[in-house]
Amino acid sequence: MSQIILDSGKIKAYEGLKILCEYAGKSSKWCDELWLDILTDYELYEEFVYYLEHHSLADNMKAEGYSLTDFYVWQLERYNLASDSGKNTHICNKEEMVLNSFKSMAEIKKNPEYYKRKLSDGSGMDKE
Repeated sequence: MSQIILDSGKIKAYEGLKILCEYAGKSSKWCDELWLDILTDYELYEEFVYYLEHHSLADNMKAEGYSLTDFYVWQLERYNLASDSGKNTHICNKEEMVLNSFKSMAEIKKNPEYYKRKLSDGSGMDKE
């Protein structure tokens, strides 16, 4: 009989992601796509687990000189422009912005030139 070994940490991480996605109003399809991105990138997985455990970004990984915090700031700036408030209000869904930051980190690895161009259009990025 073959043995099946399950990684309970990954099961807990996926459950955490599903809860965050539900809170952020993300579809289950979007959630599963992000989960695939997280699973196929060890650094991104470690960053996500850190976020689940500490509710803050570790910022250990960078792609094209950008960190998750850079993507988060970019999300905030876009929200502020779209809401025309000049600041992130209490109705700003910060969990959605964090999830979008993880998705952006995965995407910049797939299409770096596109994301570098989008990111360079705004300010507030701490580039190396």
